[in-house]
Amino acid sequence: MFIQTETTPNPDTLKFLPGQSIAPETPRDFATAAEGAGSLLARELFAVEGVVRVFAGSDFVSVTKDSAIDWAHIKPSVLGAIMDVLQSGKPLLDDGDTDTETVYEGETAAIVKEIRDVIDTRVRPAVAQDGGDIVFHAYDETTGIVSLHMRGACAGCPSSTMTLKSGIENLLKHYVPEVMGVEAVV
Repeated sequence: MFIQTETTPNPDTLKFLPGQSIAPETPRDFATAAEGAGSLLARELFAVEGVVRVFAGSDFVSVTKDSAIDWAHIKPSVLGAIMDVLQSGKPLLDDGDTDTETVYEGETAAIVKEIRDVIDTRVRPAVAQDGGDIVFHAYDETTGIVSLHMRGACAGCPSSTMTLKSGIENLLKHYVPEVMGVEAVV
């Protein structure tokens, strides 16, 4: 098995491309080892000393390391963990997020649908190329503020604030005039 590796704009995150599906329907972000305890892939990657975050995308895995550790020291172990899990034939991830989602009604529901459409069709494909993901969290109809989760390589990336404000905020304001601003949530 050959696993391709790509750098990301976040120097502490590498994108691993194994050439097969990882989480095509529901990308998953594991910000801590405790969050990944139920998923074989995340559990094995967090067992590698220095791994601090794991993101399972549709056909890639982004791994973030502690900034005090050099990639040369842990990259072979990360590659080995991914290869072992993929070759095991066992389910890579648990059943998924159990967060409840806010239900919007009326005109607000239509605005949220537009926001989600722009994010899903224009933003997510672009940030997935860099090993990250950005997903809708909430919309405050009184302030026009959209809250987004930054996942994978986007979480903690030095350029994520510029991407959020200069790129995504401007894009959403253009397509959805009701949007007044964008912010990241943890």
